[in-house]
Amino acid sequence: MKSVVSPFLLKYKLPGVLFMLVATFFAACSNSPGQKESASATGTLQDTAIRSQKKIKNILFFGNSLTAGLGLERQDLAFPGIIQQRIDSLELPYRVINGGLSGETSAGGNERIDWLLNEEIAVFVLELGANDGLRGIPTDETQKNLQSIINKVKKKYPDCQLVLAGMMVPPSMGGTYVQAFRTIFPALAKENNMAFIPFLLDGVAGETALNQQDGIHPTAEGHQILADNVWKILAPML
Repeated sequence: MKSVVSPFLLKYKLPGVLFMLVATFFAACSNSPGQKESASATGTLQDTAIRSQKKIKNILFFGNSLTAGLGLERQDLAFPGIIQQRIDSLELPYRVINGGLSGETSAGGNERIDWLLNEEIAVFVLELGANDGLRGIPTDETQKNLQSIINKVKKKYPDCQLVLAGMMVPPSMGGTYVQAFRTIFPALAKENNMAFIPFLLDGVAGETALNQQDGIHPTAEGHQILADNVWKILAPML
């Protein structure tokens, strides 16, 4: 870069050494801003390059109508969509895939999971079993189906992080069944080393103001609480 000589030096004839000192001073003063600007620009380009190199990883939420957001105006109002908003606000390199299907049972999920695994996933959140419980499906059958789903995910993506959402059924299903159903989820989580959400509907189940008219599916406000329940477990993994 060419040094800029001040008119001051040309007007006054200074001794050689003094001239060089003063010239150096002016050159340094004139160059500093440009050098800082250049360094700043280089740093910005480097930061942009680093961000662009971050690979966006997929989080698959696999579940039933709770995951799908049945009854809500938009799917992004369901708890997976709320999780995506939090991820975006923190600029984390993750993309949420909502794999919820209303009415899905564990058996149906076991049949459906394969094609959803065609896209690589880094985190798998399993939310299934509630419809089994409401239909009184034998708990050993539900557990077998859920384990099969987990096995398929682990086989396809061994490094995938696994999360299991626990579920409960109403007392009307009978004490024996209620207890047997409840134990499915912590047992699966322990056996498969999965992060565990004890009860997805904690703080929402039974709360009239947080559920739609059917008393089963959360409102948009209810889904905010579901997102909180999930985020407590999921956030440290991201």
